[in-house]
Amino acid sequence: MKPSTLSTLTLIYAVTVAATPTPSFLNSTLAITTQHSPRARCGNGRSASNKQCCVWYDVLDDIQANLCVWVSLFLAFQCREDAHDALRLSFHDAIGYSPLLKSRRLPGHSFLDGSIIKYASTELSYHPNAGLDDIVNDEKDLADKYGVSYGDIIQFAAAVSVRNCKGGPRIPFMAGRPDPTEPSPEHLVPEPFDSVDQILARVKDAGLTPQELVDLLASHSIGLQEHVDSTVAGMPLDTTPTVFDNNFYREMLLPGFYWIGTDSVKGAVKSPFRTEFRLQSDWALARDMRTIWEWLTLAMSQSLMANRFATSMAKMALIGQNPRALTDCSEVIPLPRSRNN
Repeated sequence: MKPSTLSTLTLIYAVTVAATPTPSFLNSTLAITTQHSPRARCGNGRSASNKQCCVWYDVLDDIQANLCVWVSLFLAFQCREDAHDALRLSFHDAIGYSPLLKSRRLPGHSFLDGSIIKYASTELSYHPNAGLDDIVNDEKDLADKYGVSYGDIIQFAAAVSVRNCKGGPRIPFMAGRPDPTEPSPEHLVPEPFDSVDQILARVKDAGLTPQELVDLLASHSIGLQEHVDSTVAGMPLDTTPTVFDNNFYREMLLPGFYWIGTDSVKGAVKSPFRTEFRLQSDWALARDMRTIWEWLTLAMSQSLMANRFATSMAKMALIGQNPRALTDCSEVIPLPRSRNN
């Protein structure tokens, strides 16, 4: 798509689109029956609606002490690389699900269940999972220490990490996922050099729509690239990598001028800024007619971006799960900080 065509589409969209309400998925799927009963007493003077949630306050304290940095000057938690790694891990674990393979009586795995932790020796050898070793080891230690499941710790750490970033939404957290029984098959995690057709087919098989995929890419707002081009490892994917904002979506619509690191490296395209790495898959999704309208929506509205990311994260976390068999411990997730605090 030519830049002029893209600009025209953006202008038309800006005039015609109305503020679309956030999908009602959270209200319907997470509407687990609640009963008015005495709150369970947890440690340090805290309480929870269900005693099964108390352990997550202890996990929260541990995460905040070890995965985040307190910046006393601003009285706010700093959004670090750990936040993106936790989000990346949650997607890579959840996307290892394929009803299509199951229908062919081939190993298709099961959903966000922590298999990438339990079967780390297998799944971390898959090319798309390069660089997840540290966060896998950290979260395994936490899960083992507090006796919680690997699937739960992955989702909880992701929700807490997003909240620690300015502008990050509060993501619901459901606890009680069963332990995994098998590793995820290889070739289920999309690569940055895959075509849009390949990527959309993969997420559709896992139960996600093209719009939900675009919503989930908000994680790239605080993202870094490490292994697409190792010569510039740690290069951010937008100009505000410590803030959960929609600059990622807006900047992806700009034309690219500079190769960052190695020229024409597989999975990368030219960037509009010398300080920003651009993934080929992000660039293509921002220009495909199946995804561009959702992309433009998020580029134009920070609040919609945050709300839809939370909604799509909640759906992804429940792929293959029975919500009524889980316990809603969302109250443990701290309230989000505004982008100005």
